[in-house]
Amino acid sequence: MKVLTCTSPGTFKYSEETIPTLSKRHAIIKLKRIGICGTDLHAFEGTQPYFNYPRVLGHELAGELIDADDAGDFKIGEMVTLIPYFNCGTCIACRSGTPNCCVNLEVFGVHIDGGMKEYISVPSYSLVHGMDLPAEMLALAEPLAIGAHGIRRADVRPGEFVLVVGAGPIGLGLMEFAKIAGAEVIALDLNQQRLEFCRSHLGIDNIINASADVVSSLKDITGGNMPTVVIDATGNLKAINNSFRYMAHGGRYVLVGLQKGDISFSHPEFHKREGTLMSSRNATRADYEQVLNALRTKKIQPTNYITHQVSFDDVGSEFENWLKPDSGVIKAMVQFS
Repeated sequence: MKVLTCTSPGTFKYSEETIPTLSKRHAIIKLKRIGICGTDLHAFEGTQPYFNYPRVLGHELAGELIDADDAGDFKIGEMVTLIPYFNCGTCIACRSGTPNCCVNLEVFGVHIDGGMKEYISVPSYSLVHGMDLPAEMLALAEPLAIGAHGIRRADVRPGEFVLVVGAGPIGLGLMEFAKIAGAEVIALDLNQQRLEFCRSHLGIDNIINASADVVSSLKDITGGNMPTVVIDATGNLKAINNSFRYMAHGGRYVLVGLQKGDISFSHPEFHKREGTLMSSRNATRADYEQVLNALRTKKIQPTNYITHQVSFDDVGSEFENWLKPDSGVIKAMVQFS
């Protein structure tokens, strides 16, 4: 089978491997779709934390279940996706019901080789039923689950203003589930094209270009109160540090985006707000269940995020183009023959 490896920042290489054989408590999936996410892009450009090279990228997956051991009610031949955060099951996080931040976590395509190959072997416990959804939707379940988890972490309440910083795929998912939670959503980004996408496809009227006077715009929208929830979905250090200024008194700031540097902020400004700062890492099975239910009931229509489609054979040559701001990419989707 063909495999695509990121051998070093900025470099891909195709190679051949044998198709994996079934092992205990594992499943074999024939890949149909892979979504390209910010983690993949950052890994390619060399800015992704928790990352070593060479590495096979890819963790937003959908495919056909070919074989499985100890997989419960999963049927051979059904379409599946997976929760790509492989946990130990015994650490303090796993014991407390938060396997998404397991002490010994191995994320498929980040800490270990991922899905940029024709067949993969994964733990059977990671499988998620496809529920008759098309492959494109199943491959979008993971980034949407990250959004659902971030909104759950923020404990978003109906009617409150939620500022989402970054209108990429993760940001869009956060906006979708903030709306489902009943929030008034504000989108902030430097890319006007993405902001207009938020308005036209997600129905978000409150959009702010980050090149403007953001604080004044937020005061105008919120009646002077500022957003009670601020969520970063950029992983950009400047954006993260700036966003501390956007939070209302008594507000919550959730870091979904991730970057390598140290964040810094004014302690007096944060303290006087009695602000809450938290991170949101990955997602849980409960988040996947919420996402799949939203997809089946058509509360969200995520396939309109897909702006670029490419065959697996062409990923190596096309990938670098998706880093360019003028590419117009929101979500690139890899197709297998």
